[in-house]
Amino acid sequence: MQDGATAGMPSRPGPGNLARIIDHTLLKPTATAGDIARLCAEAQQFGFYAVCVHGVWVGEARRRLAGSGVAVAAVAGFPLGASATPAKGYEAARAVAEGASEVDMVINLGWLKAGADPAVAGDVERVVAAVKAENPGALVKVIIETCYLSEEEKARACRLAVQGGAGFVKTSTGFGPAGATAGDVALMRWVVGPDIGVKAAGGVRSAADALAMVAAGASRIGTSSGPAIVGDADGSGR
Repeated sequence: MQDGATAGMPSRPGPGNLARIIDHTLLKPTATAGDIARLCAEAQQFGFYAVCVHGVWVGEARRRLAGSGVAVAAVAGFPLGASATPAKGYEAARAVAEGASEVDMVINLGWLKAGADPAVAGDVERVVAAVKAENPGALVKVIIETCYLSEEEKARACRLAVQGGAGFVKTSTGFGPAGATAGDVALMRWVVGPDIGVKAAGGVRSAADALAMVAAGASRIGTSSGPAIVGDADGSGR
């Protein structure tokens, strides 16, 4: 397990502490500096675990969140996963150098479907190595994009991600035709066991959605609907 995979997260959060496992996410291609400012302000207001942004915004997010306790996550090879491995590694390492403590990389789906398992694991391994060269405590999450995969492929993707050194497996980019399901989260948790994180992302928009993912085995939630989820959970409607 990578260091920090489960740090700071309750083992089974309830409605009152969902904020502690939310990665407040803004990955729209049209995001502006003003949007990032609002994202960071909301993350501090609601006490989210992290913000998740494109690499170009990592420095801005880190500056705005300095001293807040909110982590910065970035993405690599996003959203298709088909970037060359050295490009993914550079993108991930650059994000960490600029202040990200977590990187969510997308698996190479074509390699996975072709049965090129050593290439898939090697892709993850090289990104993990690049990240840890910048910060040994930084965390890599591997997005397997479940909507494109069979049950066997989902399980194999999770095993290869762990083999490559990932600290988390993650359901979805949110840009595919479907997002997280409780069934996929349960399968991923069963495959990776208790010591690797499972992040549910894509279509998680309410407290009921988030709690269903937690019940299935998720240890982190990626969503752009964090304020609505927390308001729904505590009844405040914030």
